[in-house]
Amino acid sequence: MATLRLSSPAAARGGGGGAAAAASTSMFMQVGSTGAAAACEYEQQQRRRDRLQGSSLSMLLPVRAAVMSAAAGLDAKHLGWLQRKTSINGMSCSGRSKNRRFHNISKVRLAKAAMARADADHGANGSSNRSSNGSAIHIDGENAMNVVKGGEYYAEEPPTPLLDTINYPAQMKNLNIKDLQQLADELRTDMVFSVSKTGGHLGSGLGVVDLTVALHYVFNAPEDKILWDVGHQAYPHKILTGRRRKMHTLRQTLGLAGFTKRAESEYDAFGAGHSSTTISAGLGMAVGRDLQGRHNNVVSVIGDGAMTAGQAYEAMNNAGYLDSNLIVVLNDNKQVSLPTATLDGPAAPVGALSSTLSKLQSNTQLRKLREAAKGVTKQIGGSTHQLASKVDEFARGMISGSGSTMFEELGLYYIGPVDGHNIEDLVTILENVKSATASGPVLIHVVTEKGHGYPYAERAADKYHGVVKFDPESGKQFKAPSSTLTYTQYFANALIAEAELDSKVVAIHAAMGGGTGLNYFQKHFPQRTFDVGIAEQHAVTFAAGLATEGIIPFCAIYSSFLQRGYDQVIHDVDLQKLPVRFALDRAGLVGADGPTHCGAFDITYMACLPNMVVMAPADEAELMHMVATAAAIDDRPSCFRFPRGNGVGVPLPLNNKGVPIEVGKGRVLVEGTRVAILGYGTMVQNCLAAQASLLEQGISATVADARFCKPLDKDLIRALAKEHEVLITVEEGSIGGFAAHVAHFLALEGLLDGNLKWRPMVLPDRYIEHGSPIDQIKEAGLTGNQIAATVMSIVGGPREALHLSRY
Repeated sequence: MATLRLSSPAAARGGGGGAAAAASTSMFMQVGSTGAAAACEYEQQQRRRDRLQGSSLSMLLPVRAAVMSAAAGLDAKHLGWLQRKTSINGMSCSGRSKNRRFHNISKVRLAKAAMARADADHGANGSSNRSSNGSAIHIDGENAMNVVKGGEYYAEEPPTPLLDTINYPAQMKNLNIKDLQQLADELRTDMVFSVSKTGGHLGSGLGVVDLTVALHYVFNAPEDKILWDVGHQAYPHKILTGRRRKMHTLRQTLGLAGFTKRAESEYDAFGAGHSSTTISAGLGMAVGRDLQGRHNNVVSVIGDGAMTAGQAYEAMNNAGYLDSNLIVVLNDNKQVSLPTATLDGPAAPVGALSSTLSKLQSNTQLRKLREAAKGVTKQIGGSTHQLASKVDEFARGMISGSGSTMFEELGLYYIGPVDGHNIEDLVTILENVKSATASGPVLIHVVTEKGHGYPYAERAADKYHGVVKFDPESGKQFKAPSSTLTYTQYFANALIAEAELDSKVVAIHAAMGGGTGLNYFQKHFPQRTFDVGIAEQHAVTFAAGLATEGIIPFCAIYSSFLQRGYDQVIHDVDLQKLPVRFALDRAGLVGADGPTHCGAFDITYMACLPNMVVMAPADEAELMHMVATAAAIDDRPSCFRFPRGNGVGVPLPLNNKGVPIEVGKGRVLVEGTRVAILGYGTMVQNCLAAQASLLEQGISATVADARFCKPLDKDLIRALAKEHEVLITVEEGSIGGFAAHVAHFLALEGLLDGNLKWRPMVLPDRYIEHGSPIDQIKEAGLTGNQIAATVMSIVGGPREALHLSRY
């Protein structure tokens, strides 16, 4: 046994950012020979760093007592964890593959963790080197590394002694490269366990942990602006920017948003739920900075999937012309479709961009020459910059005849490809780019692995892009059983049934095969499924071109994403009366994804088009009938919307083959006398619930399913208006939608001139934040009881209305 004097960051989880929590402390402790070597190494690093900073360990000793006191009350759980895990035998790190090097705690990390735990014990009991029951702690570095039960991943969340000291990026500045690597390891583990409790987007964030650490180490956010495209990859960023303690509220009502959000943190420079916006926004920030004479940095992180959208190229083209200093980081994980899988495995990258990036990655001569240039500069210093530039210039000539990459043709200086999991390289390159005073726009091509560091994500076809709650040790997701399928699945089944009968039926999606259900369609008809990348504008006009050739195209796009292709819907489809069929998934409120993905506006923006047939099903069987209806409409465009979530359990048509509905014809579901409730889409189910509540109050209500917003069933609406004293319209859409069309008809018919009392119930004229679906519906005032309360307030039952409105 050896007795060593060690230096350790003694900070407990949740210990805050004070001086005591971040200070280095000293103590005597008995360690095994291997652990002693690791501790010595760590001690030497600390002393070297102290000498470079002109400080002394002795200057930090006065805070030791305070640190031990704070740690004593916080680390009992971790001390017990350490005792249990250090006795487990198993494979060492050397026996594992390179891709799993993060799955075990390093010797240095473990030694530091042990010191922090022992410090806590010393503060509590006055006797160092003791566990809670008084036994000595013996650390064997080799065996202690094997904390992974079953050899795959941690059964319990391991200690994160370094991450515990980092509440904001400023606290990372004194770390060295080895510390940064340890921080990345701990951050990745922390993220896995956080998301396992809440669900959310996992794979994207795991892939950029090292990049996130490097960015926040080199740049000075929030003064320097770091923009994250889409926001799927921003979880590590959130953890490092003061929100770690709130990660358990992720995507929940009143909790953290799943994407970057300016109102949530000053570190979120730009909100992003839709892709391909960061270069445009970053360029705007850079030009705004220049106009005001400031000198901060602007960094736009964008994925290779987002690079398939035209907006990214428009922004790069403009950036090259304006020549403002802007750093673009291309996160290339070779996953351009979301979620990143078909039913048969990983989705093949779409578009020529993937081929171009692959060529850049595989150009070994270029990489070797650039490594040489970087190495020379790194070894000798800045004076060799001119030499390195010459080597780099020669390397560029290998890429194309003109001696430039596609990005340089657009005016961006290209650097890469760079290993996105090598923190030392990332830091070196980012620091060099940062120090360049007049570089203009620069693109750093970083190659990462989606799901990196979590074995189940690395192996999964979808890279664990989006997950529900799961068990970190086994990777098993806790998907709640359901007696019905999702509306998305019912749509896919119905479209497959149509395609089996008509070879002209094809399906188009914008990098969302999993989200739209078209991965199921692709399984049956791979040659009739088209993934165009994140390019909704192109998807719409591509479908229009197919329609001119007599093909029957179904363009399946989320309601909120079709907003990006709206000009094409008007100019290329509706104006020419081309029979393109739009399947609008995620219509209405979408729960945890929040306002960025909320399909609130499609009824309004589609029903105002002169030639568009606009419909919405009340249930999954009606959805199948509307798929058949759309397939049958061959003289004009059509669309149908359906929500996120599961069907209600109604009987389905035989073999999932719907029967076309007469265009513009609704139906009456329940006959009543005094009140008429006219629902549109799946809100019909809430209308039926309202009818049941009203019946308990002695009020007879008719419930009708409009089915169509355009053309309206005028005979049905006229009859409802004339035969009832109250008419309520209900829809899960914004102002200006179905209710506006009904009101327009009622007014022109003179049906509002008499005794009819008409009330529209729509989504409120504001954005509803993320939360559970039931919380969102309640906030919108569209539950069954809230609909009944609206009726009660009209017919003279205010007390009953108040009671019902609370539920």
